Amino acid sequence: MEIFEGLMLGMSVAVSPMSLMLCLLGVTLGTLIGVLPGIGPAATIAMLLPITLTLNPIYAMIMLAGIYYGAQYGGSITAILVNLPGEPSSAVTAIDGYQMARQGRAGVALSISAIGSFVAGTIATLVIAVASPALSQIALRFGAPEFFSLTLLGIVMVVVLAQGSALKGLGMAVIGLMLGLVGTDVFTAQTRFTYGINEFRSGIDFIAVTIGVFGLAEIIRNLEGNDAETRRSHAISTLMPTREDFRRAIGPILRGTGLGSLLGVLPGGGAFLSSFASYAVEKKLSKHPEEFGKGAIEGVAGPESANNAGAQTSFIPMLTLGIPSNAVMALMIGAMIVQGIQPGPRVIVTQPELFWGLIASMWIGNMLLVILNLPLVGLWIRLLRIPYSVLFPGILAFCCIGTFTANGLEIELYVLAVAGLAGYLFSRLGCAPAPFLLGFVLGPMVEEHFRRAMLISQGDATVFFTRPISAGLMALAFGLAATMFMPTLLGWRRRVFADAED
Repeated sequence: MEIFEGLMLGMSVAVSPMSLMLCLLGVTLGTLIGVLPGIGPAATIAMLLPITLTLNPIYAMIMLAGIYYGAQYGGSITAILVNLPGEPSSAVTAIDGYQMARQGRAGVALSISAIGSFVAGTIATLVIAVASPALSQIALRFGAPEFFSLTLLGIVMVVVLAQGSALKGLGMAVIGLMLGLVGTDVFTAQTRFTYGINEFRSGIDFIAVTIGVFGLAEIIRNLEGNDAETRRSHAISTLMPTREDFRRAIGPILRGTGLGSLLGVLPGGGAFLSSFASYAVEKKLSKHPEEFGKGAIEGVAGPESANNAGAQTSFIPMLTLGIPSNAVMALMIGAMIVQGIQPGPRVIVTQPELFWGLIASMWIGNMLLVILNLPLVGLWIRLLRIPYSVLFPGILAFCCIGTFTANGLEIELYVLAVAGLAGYLFSRLGCAPAPFLLGFVLGPMVEEHFRRAMLISQGDATVFFTRPISAGLMALAFGLAATMFMPTLLGWRRRVFADAED
């Protein structure tokens, strides 16, 4: 009954004119950046964070969420028509989707992709509505030891599941943790690591760092690419799948939704691993595995459903525990903190309009995406012809203006430049930025909960192992960390990310 009442409250928030307008804006921007390769939702959300400071927190979160799950839709359009995934999670869709386009079935592939995404998004939203309140009730019983163990587990999972070397992921997380400690000690009020710079007394600005690491670094990487490349798309004859297409797609859609809903909750999993796992499952279950890679509709339906379900259920740990499951969720937590909202289990109690309004807006956003995507395919493809040399000056100016206007401090432009250069160097060295960002966001939480637990226990470190929930989370963290040294799992991990690169 509480869930039904919450959804009614959320729907009343989500159908307001301002919510509808910003939801439409978010999913449209998400589709656009999904279509345009090389930008991505993380960079876009980072660049838009300064704008959200002028918005009501509910409206800001609705727009940012729309950008994220809208990008999953948009990435499939170019993957199918141009063989150019707009999003990493759409890379699998390109394998069979592009082959269907070459066979004159581009419209069918797009329709199945949109239907699968809509079904997955709808079911995943229901999973969020059911699972989040229950998980929040459990998390309300957490004390400082449990929250420390949970944040530690989140960091370990992101390091293990992050793309690239696990050792490099660990190094990035440590750098992020250290950077998050700059500023004033919350227990002693002493400044640390500020090197005499007064502007750093309240910490290094989250907006400047994220725009630099994601936005500015992305610009530099894209300028290395071949801007003169011409992209030709296949013509769309019909959008209507046949009865046989529906029959073959329904199973993969449901299996992909279930798999994506499960993997989306895991830190570091989300849409990326969900789509690859779904493709592997469908190929193994198929009676005709030889068709995969040659235009099998199951190879489009399963991964597209999985990546959308994974994108949406990744909101569960963010909303209920205050733990980001990927870089985008870390940005969402940063947006909440900047707005003065402490993410975690009390959000559902203290901010019910935000919690339920965000969930209800996902249903509306999924419907808007189906309406937007198919009729406007031609427009999205024409945007691919805009040279990046025309786009990047405006994006760069937007990054600088947004960073400066957030707090009006000149030093943040220098932080932006340094973070952008660091983000570019990280990518050249094969270091994923997600562990860094999660370490940066979780760093202050890890320290605060650790020190609070030690104060409560009067310096007894066994408190983390004598309380049942904390002990279970610590055991999971240590067990997962140990898998980094297991040759079999390391080999599986390398194969997954090698396939993604291919």
